[in-house]
Amino acid sequence: MKFSVASLLLVLFFIAGCSSESPSGEDSPSSKMTVGMVFDVGGRGDKSFNDAAYHGLELSRDSLGIDFVYIEPSGEGADREAALRNLAADADVKLIFGVGLLFSRDIVAIAREFPDKYFACIDYVGEDGEVLPPNLSGIVFDDRKGSFLAGSMAAMVTRTRTIGFIGGMESNVIRRFHDGYVAGAKSVDPDITIISGYIGMTGSAFTNPSKGKELALGQFSKGADIIYQAAGASGLGVVEAARQTGKLVIGTDRDQEYLAPGHVLSSMIKGIDRAVLRSVEQLVSDSFPGGSVTVYGLDGRYTDYVYNAENAALVGDSVHARLESIRSKLIDGSLSVD
Repeated sequence: MKFSVASLLLVLFFIAGCSSESPSGEDSPSSKMTVGMVFDVGGRGDKSFNDAAYHGLELSRDSLGIDFVYIEPSGEGADREAALRNLAADADVKLIFGVGLLFSRDIVAIAREFPDKYFACIDYVGEDGEVLPPNLSGIVFDDRKGSFLAGSMAAMVTRTRTIGFIGGMESNVIRRFHDGYVAGAKSVDPDITIISGYIGMTGSAFTNPSKGKELALGQFSKGADIIYQAAGASGLGVVEAARQTGKLVIGTDRDQEYLAPGHVLSSMIKGIDRAVLRSVEQLVSDSFPGGSVTVYGLDGRYTDYVYNAENAALVGDSVHARLESIRSKLIDGSLSVD
């Protein structure tokens, strides 16, 4: 059965509203606030970008007592503008998140149309000279530097001196992942071979695990023993290819080790959930950074790589120490990615 955006919103509002009471059960300035979110293509269950954003809503509910509603995209997300408008028209919704770079244009227009509401765009991509409305906050991560660390790690660990990269939608944001990864790998081994590929040119490129697996198997067959994937739900196919072939993958956005234990070298994580929580906290405290773009970088580990008990044996203490040294230099500016 298909639902319109409006009818789906009513259903989701009922579900989320009934399950997100303040933990204390007492009224507070934030307990009456409802936060809305429109997911990127792939929706919940991608085990990556969207799931991280949803976790941010859960953190906000549990720590601040807010209610939340959300809308899943349909197809390639062509209805994202209508979804944003429906949330903005709801009198109870005060803050609306657009999850993903594809929201950048639509959310600017909707924010201007609804100046009494607040908006935040994750992975916002602005146009040259663009001035954000005072009720819109752009959220970006230092994915180029994070990917530099991923590339450095891959070059230190590879045994074949051939590594791979698979991106989802070929776009400025995903090219930042690629370029940072290549720069990091080349900084360790200038002669390393890097095989690169993209799933596609539209938003659906983030929702095609079978294509991701196909590309990964092709790169592994050409000698790559580690592939860095930045492909949303399509990256699940890359992880499966690594598991099937006994090779390694570097995940993205969230720690993806649990998807294929022993085959996930690390993950380049973006603290999307923490950024969502921080945005809600800022609104509650009347310090919402509207009209500006906030970069969540290596400092504070909003952008970071995973090193823990699960992957320590794959990475190794010496590689970890070298990566931490590189990370410190990237933060203090003594090492440049550009």
